[in-house]
Amino acid sequence: MDKASELMWQLEESPDNVERQEQSPDDGDTAEELEQPAHSKDELPQSHTHLWETLGRDFIEYEQVAPFLIPEEQQRRLLEFLPLFLKAWEQSAGVIVFPNIQLLASEVSKLLTKEIKRNLNGKPAEEARLALEQLLKQKGEAGDGHLLLKSVYLLSQTDMRTMWNIIGSGLPAALMQCLYLFFTVPLKKTSDDRETSEDDAQTQEMLVKIMLNMYKEEQGIEELLAADKLQSLIIATSSLWDQCSHSWKVPTGCVLRTISKAQTKTSIVYLQAVDCIKIAVQNLFTLADTLPACDVCEAASIVLCFVKDSYPVSSALLTEFENNDGYQLLLKILLRCEGLQQNEGDPYLDEILDMLTCLTTCGKTELKVSGNIVHPQLPHFDFERTQSSGMTVKNLQPFKVLQSIFQRSNDQHLCGRILAAIGTIWAWDRVNFFLLEWTLQPINQFTDIIHFKPHPVQVQFFRLVESIVLDLSYVPHEILKKVQYLIKENVVPFCTLTALQSLLSMTQKDLLFSDIFRDSGLLGLLLALLRKEAKILRKSAGTHLPSLKEGTEKELNAVMLNMVAALTARSVRNTVVLKDYGMVPYIKIFLDDECYRSATLSILEQLSVINYEEYMSIIIGALCSSTQWELHLKLDLLKSLLRILESPKSHSAFRTCSGFNGLLSLLSDMEGALQDPPSGQWAAVGQNCILELVFYALQGITAALHLDPVNSTFFQRNGLFEKMAEDLGSLGCFWAEGKRQIPVRLEKTRTFAEFLHAAFCSSEPLPEWLKNCIWILNFLDRMVKGTLHQESYFKEKPEMGEEARDDQEACQTQEEHPFAFKRPGNKLPASAYVLWGNPEEKLEMRDCTIVHPGAVCVMVRLLPKLYKEGYAQLSQEIQCALVDHIQSLVKSEKSRQVMCESGLLSTVITSCEDAFCSDSHPLHLPLTRVFEKLASQAVEPHVLRQFLRLGGSPLVPSRPSTNKTKVLSCEGCDSAKAGSEENVVDSKSDPQTIVADRASPWLSKGSALALQTAMSLISMTSPRNFQLHSTALAPSFVEFDMSMEGYGCLYLPTLATVMGSSADQSVSGGTGMGSRTFPPSSGLTLSCWFLVSKFGLVHSSHPLRFLTIVRHMSRAEQEFVCFSVSFFPQDLSLVISTEEVEFQPLDIMEPEGELLNPSPFPGQVKFGCGKLLVTGQWHHLTVTVAKEAKKNCIVSAYINGQMLGSAKMQYLHPLPGSCISMEPSAFVDVYGYIATPRIWKQKSSLTWRLGPTYLFEEAISVETIEVIIKLGPQYCSNFQAVQLQGEDQCSDRIIAPLVAEDKISFGINAVCSSLTTVQDIKSSYNEVDGRLIAKEIGINSRDSSTPIFLAKNIAGHLSGSLRTIGSVAVGQYE
Repeated sequence: MDKASELMWQLEESPDNVERQEQSPDDGDTAEELEQPAHSKDELPQSHTHLWETLGRDFIEYEQVAPFLIPEEQQRRLLEFLPLFLKAWEQSAGVIVFPNIQLLASEVSKLLTKEIKRNLNGKPAEEARLALEQLLKQKGEAGDGHLLLKSVYLLSQTDMRTMWNIIGSGLPAALMQCLYLFFTVPLKKTSDDRETSEDDAQTQEMLVKIMLNMYKEEQGIEELLAADKLQSLIIATSSLWDQCSHSWKVPTGCVLRTISKAQTKTSIVYLQAVDCIKIAVQNLFTLADTLPACDVCEAASIVLCFVKDSYPVSSALLTEFENNDGYQLLLKILLRCEGLQQNEGDPYLDEILDMLTCLTTCGKTELKVSGNIVHPQLPHFDFERTQSSGMTVKNLQPFKVLQSIFQRSNDQHLCGRILAAIGTIWAWDRVNFFLLEWTLQPINQFTDIIHFKPHPVQVQFFRLVESIVLDLSYVPHEILKKVQYLIKENVVPFCTLTALQSLLSMTQKDLLFSDIFRDSGLLGLLLALLRKEAKILRKSAGTHLPSLKEGTEKELNAVMLNMVAALTARSVRNTVVLKDYGMVPYIKIFLDDECYRSATLSILEQLSVINYEEYMSIIIGALCSSTQWELHLKLDLLKSLLRILESPKSHSAFRTCSGFNGLLSLLSDMEGALQDPPSGQWAAVGQNCILELVFYALQGITAALHLDPVNSTFFQRNGLFEKMAEDLGSLGCFWAEGKRQIPVRLEKTRTFAEFLHAAFCSSEPLPEWLKNCIWILNFLDRMVKGTLHQESYFKEKPEMGEEARDDQEACQTQEEHPFAFKRPGNKLPASAYVLWGNPEEKLEMRDCTIVHPGAVCVMVRLLPKLYKEGYAQLSQEIQCALVDHIQSLVKSEKSRQVMCESGLLSTVITSCEDAFCSDSHPLHLPLTRVFEKLASQAVEPHVLRQFLRLGGSPLVPSRPSTNKTKVLSCEGCDSAKAGSEENVVDSKSDPQTIVADRASPWLSKGSALALQTAMSLISMTSPRNFQLHSTALAPSFVEFDMSMEGYGCLYLPTLATVMGSSADQSVSGGTGMGSRTFPPSSGLTLSCWFLVSKFGLVHSSHPLRFLTIVRHMSRAEQEFVCFSVSFFPQDLSLVISTEEVEFQPLDIMEPEGELLNPSPFPGQVKFGCGKLLVTGQWHHLTVTVAKEAKKNCIVSAYINGQMLGSAKMQYLHPLPGSCISMEPSAFVDVYGYIATPRIWKQKSSLTWRLGPTYLFEEAISVETIEVIIKLGPQYCSNFQAVQLQGEDQCSDRIIAPLVAEDKISFGINAVCSSLTTVQDIKSSYNEVDGRLIAKEIGINSRDSSTPIFLAKNIAGHLSGSLRTIGSVAVGQYE
């Protein structure tokens, strides 16, 4: 197209046409005002306003005299007026303020029509065309015809009423005659080979715009039909396209398209009467054989516009088009477009395809098809509820044209446009897919030939197939079978690749496709192909030959692996199929290639669901067998390992497959990797990558230890923390030489947090070795707190500076710890040595919790290695900062207890000997303070001798002493805590005590050091808090913290077993001979010591549950609470209940008001405690239940011997729930809880401690209660021979027991506790209790490794019937 043609092509879409609003003739002046809001005098300068007023007066004068003038004089005066009008318009920037504009438009239009007819009258076509051109051409200032044309052009753009006046002048028919001549009679080319000048182009533009404005109105079309030139022009476009004027092709097309859009019933009848469409189609058949394809498309698109646009009014033209083989014409034309350049003829080709697509919806009746929906289908697919939108396919003939073109053409652009058209039809109405596929089956047929098409068409086709599932939510089983066959044949690898990628997208949409593709055999096909490729890879490994698989084939292997990964994801059945095919050894082969690794790891991760051991052996084996420089392989393997370790079930497999040793071997393989400057091949690796590998290795270890007491015990007992310290120390950034460090005086000191900020978030230059050390220490610090496996330091693998910028915000908000990461709360066992009301406990909630104490020992072992020659000042500054940080970690007594159990004292002594030997060493005093804090908690004799140098030998810090230094080490029980008052064991039990004295004990170094040692001894042994009333030590206790997971309790299995007359005795657990009756015949008493550290918030309302007894009838599902004693903090009341309440979660428990109570006495009583309970102090609670006749009892409650109240209530029911009798073979199992069981989980800030607790099967007297209180919480026996302090112990009088032996049901004291396992309980006690405990904790009943905290029943050895074996701590994170 030339410039003029391109301009005219866009005339229809010009803003002047688009933005003009239509108004009805009844709108009058309002319409004019709305149409031209800018035509206001107020908006014009005064000079312009005056000019328009003058013109208005002149035209009024012309109106008045025009009837009396001859036509020639009228024309002369009007032509004299128009230049002034145009000049005013130009000076007013296009704003017209003219009162009689409609009359002016009518006069000018009539004059222009008259002049056109005069120039056309009686002349041959060529002469008429030249005459018209001379008339409308600009001459000099302006010719009369050009002046009239320009005036009409301006007036046609003002308002609708003006346009109607122009149309009424007969101008539409006149201009159509002009257009016909301009189009059909081309001008002879001039010598300079130009048809039109710039002025001619301007004239053409005005002429065409006038026609566009007129012909889009219905009145314009009606006026046009009077000239009988419309059908002539349409037929001319279809017959003379190759002979017409080139410059008028596009303008003629624009005008005809505008007329087509404005067709009326009259115009359609007119065109049908003259057989316009029939003649045009016949002419186009002739042109299709001779003209270039793009020209034929341009001509055909005009005819097709009239067919398509007329259908909403009448189907006559469409019927005429179809009856004269119009679709065959389009098929012929479109097939001729094959091979065109992508941009050649595109507008008209696309227009034909778009109109052909629209014609598919042109039909009188809906298509009636019946399809068979093949199942299974996606859950949300329902064809019956699919509603039509009115855009359904009603005409299959145009779609057959599209389908035939795709089948017969391999042109990329043409095939792509047809696929886009099909997608458009589907988008109009989802029913269209089914209407087409159940009739013509286009997609089904296209699948057979798609591999012959160009690659972009293949991609587009399979995206269309994919959209059937993703957009229509329909599973096309027949199509998928053909696609699968295409994959199997693999005729064209690229087509196979594209098809498989499409199936992969479907598989990732819904799990249903995992079953579909397994049942169809696709999974088996892919596994067979991958087995073949794996064998090829294995044979080519190590041959140093170029890869046999490159490009598409290698990408195909990767997609096959991704497809298998998607099919096995969340599908255990498919994973079993993969394993049964024997594919695991072959899948492993793909790990070595980085492009296959991600999918391979996904497959192996899914394999872990059915066999954790196999997965762990593969991953750990690959880690250990990888070379020293395959860092990316190691990183990918570690990241996969971390994902699997998120499941607690994988931890055991990780341990048994030597996972810990495997990860530590990675660290040992990196010996010297972080030297400064780097040496050898490590220089090319990059220290950031090395640190990332260290990070992920430590993350894996932390994840495997997380909430896993078995792994934690294994790691600690096997000295793996010591191995970790050794491996980290050999990385190269820590000092490895054996020379003694030279102490220097520090001028300034910085905290550990400030060093972290300087290394990560500050521009302060620090040596590279120190930055690396700080990174590793930070990893260890996160590991100590149990959050390392949740961190993401290396998300984008940034450099050190980038990492610092990323963490800048976190660094600015922290105070003690460098990174403000979200970390879960965690509390380990409470202190074993604690003073009553110790105020230091108030800081425990603010102190960080030590989860992995062995990591602190690693930090201590690395402490002396934080040194480099030439940086003595900086080295000792970071050492002091680290010691201060370690000291902050052991502020709370809980942390001190944990660290003593992990052997930190011996580690400090052996690793930091130089600092202890010299009182001038900068670390001497900080380390001494750390030692004092820990030793005041618990210290082993040989460690204390080592400190004092009284002959102790240097310790081997591989593991802490195995002697029991504390009564309780409740590992594996995070919500249940315990402590003991006993700290030091008899030195005779320590095999390391008989050793030779050292030649130079520390105390001989000087009096200053001796004084410091003496002061340390005083600090270790002195009470930290004095109270006026008592300086006694606290009892051993178990602590319950409800802020962690909202539960934690002591579980008491088999309090009693009520046997039927013929019940099997083997169903009973417990210890002792004979069955114990329940409820007791004479009553019962609960006696316990407790301390509330912190009450919960009022709205949380978490009670202190001192005892809850539950029982269960065999062969019945429901369990019932029959007795409970609880303290409710919100109203400071003690509630005692003997009601039978179903033991079920809190959210479904019935309100108390709905309980039926046939007894005249209440089943629940409440006593107010007032201000008797004080946080931080130990209290004694006694609840006595004295049974009376007629199933009632008297209950009394005491706090510290002071009665809270007494009341009569109903006694415990004989049988659970509503049972009134039991079968001879049945039995009732009775068990209990102290504190909150898992089923009543409810988070709260409540924290409380339980001391010695007893349950007696009689109501004890007030005197007995007073004696128990006088004995205090440190008493640890069964009240059989009680002597109070101050009594004559030499007296021969017989001491009567406070409580009869057979009346003591249980006594629980943390001092009599141990760590055991389910298997040990089974072997030491009985099978029944072992199973009950395993079920309550949530572990396997055959478990032999999970440590279980068991507080034994201290009355278990007394005479009497069956008793519980003790209480088991239950409480952990889920």
